[in-house]
Amino acid sequence: MKTISVVSPCYNEEDNVETCYETVRAIFARDLPGYRLEHVFIDNASTDRTVEILRGIAARDPGVRVVVNARNFGVFRSTFNGLRHATGDAVLVMLPVDLQDPPELIPEFVGLWEQGYEVVAGARSTREETFALRTSRKIFYNIVNSLSDFELSPDVGEFQLIDRKVLNAVLQYNDHYPYIRGIIASVGFKRIIIPYTWRARKRGVSKHNLFMLVDQALNAIFSFTKAPMRFCTFAGVGIAGVCILFSILSVVAYLLGFGNAPRGTTTMIVSLFFLSGIQLLFIGMLGEYITSIHNQVRGGPMVIERERINISEADSQTTGGPSADGKVQPIRKKTITPA
Repeated sequence: MKTISVVSPCYNEEDNVETCYETVRAIFARDLPGYRLEHVFIDNASTDRTVEILRGIAARDPGVRVVVNARNFGVFRSTFNGLRHATGDAVLVMLPVDLQDPPELIPEFVGLWEQGYEVVAGARSTREETFALRTSRKIFYNIVNSLSDFELSPDVGEFQLIDRKVLNAVLQYNDHYPYIRGIIASVGFKRIIIPYTWRARKRGVSKHNLFMLVDQALNAIFSFTKAPMRFCTFAGVGIAGVCILFSILSVVAYLLGFGNAPRGTTTMIVSLFFLSGIQLLFIGMLGEYITSIHNQVRGGPMVIERERINISEADSQTTGGPSADGKVQPIRKKTITPA
């Protein structure tokens, strides 16, 4: 019997986590009876009853795996770490427990995977967002796709079913802050995109905000494109060319008697502030690269886990990493057998 793994990150989702589990389990029982379900929940140090509920679910169902992080490491790092704990023949990369991405599509995804597609990606064909956000998203993807050697589909997120060989390729990346959809797109393989409607959240409060969206966009641009450095190069050449042309025209105008050369005060002030702004912009771009390189080379675990439930060391593709005192500690494993 083939196993399908589903990875669900969560943070303070006590209102949704049980519903997510029951919904996915019912779909497999009804539409995918010939497959074994492995549901991996990654908790980002929730402060409500989420972990308590997950412990209860894991006690009833040995097919549920739970990882509890030592703190909130963010949805992408936690999800990537969750992929390391997935043992299925195919893996649904991310199913948020709020179920805004419809789990009802899982049987269709599995069917297409069985037909030979190694990546079955869901695309949010309709979503509720402002005109400004929609325009910004379009500009962002145009920049990324024009300056990278692979294509990122504008409406594809992490709601994707990928084959085991694709997952193995993805897990070879050791990014400190992984942009998962970009990594999946960059490794290739046979792919199909399925449009769907992104549903409104029914319960709880969304953890996404404008700052997180900007952070994700910058991470994608600096990780997968040459856009920032290309912009610096072209802008530098362009500014230098404009300055040279302005100097030549000023001298020619003075020699031909078309008035005095600019007296300079206003021109110098404007030029100084303009060039200073450009320099600060370039320094900021270089700072992004340096920070990314620094985070990568200093090492350390992507996340630090506090607890594992229903996960054996043999099944896991990750280790615990350092504890709070900096010493390497084994993960506290907790296997719950059904009552």
